[in-house]
Amino acid sequence: MSRSRARLAGALALMAVVSGGLAGCDAGSAVPGASPSEDASSASASPTPQVSVAANVKRGEQDVPVDRAISVSAQDGTIASVEVSSPAGPVAGELAPDQTSWTATGRLEPGTRYVVKTVATDAAGAEVRRTVRFRTQDLTLDQQTFASVAPLQGETVGVGMPVIVTFDLPVTDKAAFEQHMTVTSTPAQPGTWHWLSDTEAHWRPKSYWQAGTKVDVDVDVNSVAAGGGIYGQESRQVAFEIGDAHVYRVNAQTHQMKVFRNGKLLRTLPITTGKPGFTTRSGVKVIMEKFESRRMNSETVGISRDNPEAYDIDDVRWAMRLTNSGEFIHAAPWSVGSQGYANVSHGCTGMSTDNAAWLYAMTLRGDVVEYTGTDRPMTLDNGYGDWNESFKQYRQGSALA
Repeated sequence: MSRSRARLAGALALMAVVSGGLAGCDAGSAVPGASPSEDASSASASPTPQVSVAANVKRGEQDVPVDRAISVSAQDGTIASVEVSSPAGPVAGELAPDQTSWTATGRLEPGTRYVVKTVATDAAGAEVRRTVRFRTQDLTLDQQTFASVAPLQGETVGVGMPVIVTFDLPVTDKAAFEQHMTVTSTPAQPGTWHWLSDTEAHWRPKSYWQAGTKVDVDVDVNSVAAGGGIYGQESRQVAFEIGDAHVYRVNAQTHQMKVFRNGKLLRTLPITTGKPGFTTRSGVKVIMEKFESRRMNSETVGISRDNPEAYDIDDVRWAMRLTNSGEFIHAAPWSVGSQGYANVSHGCTGMSTDNAAWLYAMTLRGDVVEYTGTDRPMTLDNGYGDWNESFKQYRQGSALA
C-alpha cells in the first residue's frame, strides 16, 4: 500500500471513530421522557431508562398560582424521591402507595422561585432525574388577607369564650377557608364554625367549655384562595386553656346576681340594671374585656350631651364589657341605695365598689353572664353573643353546613 493510500485509509478510519463517537452521544440524549432540564446523569444512564416523568408545572413557568398543589407523576416506572425547594423553605408532599405519583401537602409562597427535583426508576432499575424550575405569581397586600385570632396564645379564658378569627380583607370563598380552619380540644368537645360576616368567623362548642380544657386552633389558610383574587396570607396557630367555670346569673326583676364557680354558689350580689327606656338585654353574654378604670360618656352610646340623660364619668371602676353596644358590669357607688331594689342605670349592671372589685378579681375574659327578667333580647352579633342560638341554629352559619 502506498504512503498516500495509507494516509487516506487512516483518515477514513479516524472519521469512522469520530462519527461513531458522535452517534453514541446523540443516542444517549434520546431518553424517553427526558428534557434539557434533566441532569446529565439521566442522559448517560445505561441501559436507556423507559420511565417518563411529568409535573403540573412547566420548566421556566412564571406566575404560577400560589394555590396550585404541585404534583409529579411517573409512567412506566416509579418515583424514588421528589424535592421541592425555595428560598422560603421546602414544600412537603406525599408519595402515593404505588409510587407512581407525588403530591404536595405544603403550599406555595407568592413571588418565589422553586426547584422541583425528581428521581424515578423503570422496571429494570434504570434511573432518570428531572429538574424543573418555576416562579409563583407576585401578590400585593391588597391580594392577601391576614387572620387575627382570639383568644391569644397561652391565654386562660372562661367557659363561654368563642374562638374568633378576623380577616383584614373579605373572604368570599368561605367553604375553602373553613376546610383549613380547625379547632381541637382535650378533652374533645363537638363544635362548629359560624360566619358572622365576610371578615369574621366564630367557633363555639355545643355546650359551654369544660373547665380545664386545652384548646388548639389551626387557621391553615396561607395561599388558600379566598375568592375575588384574594389569598390567605400566613397561617396561624394558637393554643389556649379554659379556666374555672364562672357563670353569673342576673335577674333584672329581683335585682340580684348569683355568682357560681364550677357549679357552686359563691355569693349573691345586689345589683341594678337598665331603667325604662334603657332596658338591659336578656340572654347569654360573655365578658369581652376588662378595665380597672374607664371613662364612660353617653355620647358613645347615642345619648347627646344636651340630653337630660347625658353622663360623662371619668373614673368608672372595675368595668367589664358585655356588648358592643355599651353594656358593662361595673362599680356604681352612686346607685348603692337602689341596688337590690330597683333598676336605675342606662343599661349597665351596677354594684357596690367592693362587690365589683371582688368580682373583677376572679373574672376571666370569656366568663358567662346569663340575664333574665327583661323583654329586650340579646343578639348574636352584639359582642360575643354566640350562645343566644341553639347549637342547631348556630351550625347553619357554617359554610360547610
